[in-house]
Order: sequence, then C-alpha cells, then structure tokens
Amino acid sequence: MTAAKNLSELQDQIRTRYGELSKRLQQVAKYLIDNKNIVAMQTVAAIAKEAGVPPSTLIRFASTFGFSGFNEMKQIFRLDLVKETASYTERARLFREMEGDASVEQPHEILQEFVRANTQSMQQLVLHTPEAELRQAVELLADAETIYVMGSRRSFSAAVYLRYALSHLERRTVLLDGLGGMLAEQLALMGSRDVVVSISFSPYAEETVTVSQKAAQVGARQIVVTDSQISPMASLSDVCFVIKEAQVDAFRSQAATLCLLQSLAVSLAFKKSEE
Repeated sequence: MTAAKNLSELQDQIRTRYGELSKRLQQVAKYLIDNKNIVAMQTVAAIAKEAGVPPSTLIRFASTFGFSGFNEMKQIFRLDLVKETASYTERARLFREMEGDASVEQPHEILQEFVRANTQSMQQLVLHTPEAELRQAVELLADAETIYVMGSRRSFSAAVYLRYALSHLERRTVLLDGLGGMLAEQLALMGSRDVVVSISFSPYAEETVTVSQKAAQVGARQIVVTDSQISPMASLSDVCFVIKEAQVDAFRSQAATLCLLQSLAVSLAFKKSEE
C-alpha cells in the first residue's frame, strides 16, 4: 500500500480499512483520529501508553499503511498541526519545539533549503507537465472571450500575478477577488465562451471550488492549477496542471506555480505575435 502524503489522505485510508484491521490496530486507529495534535507532539512511547498498546503495535500499524516506521507516519501529523497554525511566528515556534536543534533557523540556512527544494520542484515541473496540455491551455486562453482568474488565500498572489501578466496581452481578464462580498456578482456574466483559471492547493479554498462548479454549470472552459488529480476542481477541468510545490518545514513555496503561470502568459504572447 502506498503511504499517504498528508493527514487527510491517511484519515481516509484509515476509515476505509478500519473494518479489516485487528482489534489492537483498530484501537490505534481510533486514538490517532481522535488525538491528532497529541500524536504530533508526543513520543512514540507516550503515544503507545495513552493508546493502551505496546510500541510495537504502533510500528505494525504504520507498516500496514505503507510507512517504514511510526516516526515517518507521525511526521504527517506534525506537518498538519503546523499548517493549521495561521501565524508564521507560531509555526516557527512549533517547529523549534518539535525539531529541537535539527530545525533550520538561520536566514542563510533557510535560503539554502528553499533554493534546494525549489530547484527540485522546478525539475519535477518540467518532467511532469505534458507539452500537449501546455499547448491546450494556451489555445484556451487565446480563444477566450473573457478570462476569469481565481485564487484564494495563499493562491491569491499567484492569481494576481496572472491577472497582471494577461493585462499586458490585451486580454479581457477578471480577477475574482470577491471584494465587498461581490463574488456572485462577478460571476454573473460568465458564459460558455469564457475560460476560468482556478488556482488552489490543499486545503482547497471553498470559494475556489464554488467558482469551478459555477464555471461547469455555465459551460465555461477550465484550466486548473492544483496539487492532486483528486482535488475537487480537477474533475471539472479541461486542463489540469498538478504541481508539487517545494516545502521547507511547514512553509510552502509558490515558485513552481508562478513559473508555470509565467510560461503560459509568455507562450500566449508569442502566439498572439504570430497572428
């Protein structure tokens, strides 16, 4: 079995397979689902004691779900705890507590880690982005009557960049920012000759999912930039770009996303110059 990449995926796997687990493993499963923040912070010995099982049962449980050991599984709980913390200062504090001296804290160390992680992410972007999908996305943007761009929370800056880039190509573009609670009004004129670019990563913004569903209802074409083929927008898309952004501790980059969007905008510019 392939190990889950995040806590939500792991919880789904546990719920799906719960009935086939032994009583001891069911005991562990219930404890992990009900006490995710405790699991993130406690040692294996402490978790085993609280769950009422020997440490070896935790190791067996982790192996059942595709992990090499329980500490590898526990890392998913730790990352989830930090991601739920909105304050970057609080995230840093939590990581310092959990990682101790192993945590990257000095500015130049952090820079080195982000450069390293972003380099790998960029390489994966090139390897796993089909040329046919890039061409299709550019065709959709070129043929669109209006281009609607949606990105909420951490994806908002990427959406703003794309809106900026498209404005230099004389493309009619609407940034769906929902300013003043007017998202529904911004969507009111969307039609089948339009294209919607939706940018969202787990945990997926509810507003972005709503926009994608609205686009499907009116027959607008959709370009989705996300992190999984099973994201709620992927099944509604005409073109779906799956990006694995770089991450240092619980701090995710946007470099690969911006690189993709810039590539689409520049490709569109070259296409327009040929017309």
